[in-house]
Amino acid sequence: MNDLRLNHPRRWIALVPLLVVVFMDMVDSQIVAVALPSIRATTGASGSALEWIAAGYTLTFALLLITGGRLGDRYGRKSLLLVGIAGFTLTSLLAGLAPTVEVLIIARLAQGACAGLMVPQVLAYVQTEFPPEERGKAFGLYGITFPIGGLAGPLLGGLLTGADLFGLGWRPIFLVNLPVGVLAMIMIAALMPRRNASTAAVRVDAVGTLLAGAVVLSLLVPLIQGMPSGWPWWSVLLLIAFVPLLLIFLAHQRHRPRAGREPLLDLGLLRRPGFGPGLLVAWLFLAGMAVFFVLTLHLQEVLRFSPMITAVTFLPATLGIIAGNGLALSVGAKAGRGLVALGLLASFTGIAGIALTVFLAAESLQLWQLLPSAVIFGLGLGLTMGKLVAVALQEVPAESAGSASGVINTVFQLGSATGIALIGSVYFDRLHAGLPSATAVALALAAALALVLIALLATRHLPTPPPAAPNPHRAPVSATQ
Repeated sequence: MNDLRLNHPRRWIALVPLLVVVFMDMVDSQIVAVALPSIRATTGASGSALEWIAAGYTLTFALLLITGGRLGDRYGRKSLLLVGIAGFTLTSLLAGLAPTVEVLIIARLAQGACAGLMVPQVLAYVQTEFPPEERGKAFGLYGITFPIGGLAGPLLGGLLTGADLFGLGWRPIFLVNLPVGVLAMIMIAALMPRRNASTAAVRVDAVGTLLAGAVVLSLLVPLIQGMPSGWPWWSVLLLIAFVPLLLIFLAHQRHRPRAGREPLLDLGLLRRPGFGPGLLVAWLFLAGMAVFFVLTLHLQEVLRFSPMITAVTFLPATLGIIAGNGLALSVGAKAGRGLVALGLLASFTGIAGIALTVFLAAESLQLWQLLPSAVIFGLGLGLTMGKLVAVALQEVPAESAGSASGVINTVFQLGSATGIALIGSVYFDRLHAGLPSATAVALALAAALALVLIALLATRHLPTPPPAAPNPHRAPVSATQ
């Protein structure tokens, strides 16, 4: 059995279009936010329709992540990537040309589903194609792409919507994906190896897929729709159903191997050092990152900042992300959980600084006042994201890399939705209680600080740095271009 790295000398250059895929997904999950007023003005969309345009992408994306990862394990990651990108590009075209609100909502749902097929293949590619000593750098590049894409989304959305290119208004925010998607497909087809996947007697766990979808929906739908709707009874009922549905799903997955059938999710992953604790830290950390959700509302609705100026406010965080990621890459694998803890501490400090600045400045807040805290906040993101993914995946075998990647990306989505619901609820509750917006923001960010603090305490359960020896579970070599 040879080493995979001997058969793929272009693994680094092949990683470039895969990171473009992650960036494109993250941008599209955020880009629509600042364009919603323009969409409402030109289409007459209702408030509920706008919620589905914004949240529908996240819902279908999260629903397909685990299944998409498992399909990549079984049918080949290159094939799933190309299918996913092609679908994403076509549905972007449909969204950009949508004649009605209903068509736009359908296009956004389909966009998210296609993203759920393509995104899990990226982490799986890093896990299977890079030797252990190189994975830290590769995961670091993934880690910097994830938050930069999220921050670039509102900025790009503001630029394209405000520019009104060719009189198309908001439509270029979707049409911009066409050249990017085509270029990514060409590069992946030319550079990424096609591993010979074992497709004999493949059976998709249909029941497991449905149960996993029910689990995700029972949590995401009330978290996304519950708060804007005032937490109606159905949203509370769905949240209550989350735990029993999760237990039923886990029991079903445990039973499948005993019956001689392949499960959708290998529960043995949860026993791998770093995977379970890494998921917990990621969930809490990303929930605490909903800082910019309430800050955006405060800047635009109270201080009357334009969408473009609001987006520019977040640029200093991007500088911090780049600096943090560069530091994480320079330190290398030996830092392990210590670097994750340091990143969480930096994020905690940045959030505290933002909360204090907003509270003290109140309605006289100026952009420059947020600069130091935003940079520190971004520094924490850059230090944490890639290293946390590397720690979580360090003991995952190659044959389960796609499934593990799907689970991690699902947790990312659930963490973000949880944070928006929790921190947003605190903000709106305090507003309704009659407190000034600046005070409500500070109290909401106090909730974010609590989540990051719990994540920081949970890092003690992360494993020590990975061993230098190659992973004995790596897949056998069989590659063709």
